[in-house]
Amino acid sequence: MCSGGFARCLGFTLIPLCIVCVLCNILLFFPGGKSVDRQNITDQVWYFGGILGSGVLMIFPALVFLGLKNNDCCGCCGNESCGRRFAMLSSMLFAGIGVVGAGYSVIVSAVAINRGPKCLFSNGTALDWGYPFSNGDYLGNATLRDNVCQEPGGVVPWHLSLFSVLLVMGLIQVALCAFQVINGLLGALCGDCCGGGDEH
Repeated sequence: MCSGGFARCLGFTLIPLCIVCVLCNILLFFPGGKSVDRQNITDQVWYFGGILGSGVLMIFPALVFLGLKNNDCCGCCGNESCGRRFAMLSSMLFAGIGVVGAGYSVIVSAVAINRGPKCLFSNGTALDWGYPFSNGDYLGNATLRDNVCQEPGGVVPWHLSLFSVLLVMGLIQVALCAFQVINGLLGALCGDCCGGGDEH
């Protein structure tokens, strides 16, 4: 497949991933599917890893990748393929932006999973809002996971599943953008179709 066509496929793949990440981040504002006070929402939700990192910052590379196949730059210095080569080279910059955005989302999600959700729990003397888990100790302990948080109901599986989706989606986005860095380099060096000239 030509480098422009491959980039276009990557762009089509990134769009639904962006949408999923934005939706997951929005749902995290409603822990356990319930509306709670602003100060009782897990801190990492406010870092907008899914909305900014894997969402907004990923839209730019996705749109650039989608446009590479039909790039009809008039060329430069009398060489029609020069414009396409430059477009493939510039796509590497946008792929780098995508890696940074998705990487940010991955880091935020990993920290959130390790820290656990903010919830109402017994601190020994009274019920209080806070983070009852530490260093991911709840991940392998079903009893701890199910019995510590009093409110909101179902907050632990909600938190864990949505941040896990963000983590996985972010890793996939990082991989796809890394592929485009390689693809963009090949496209810049070889033209739109390696081994087939610069024809479409």
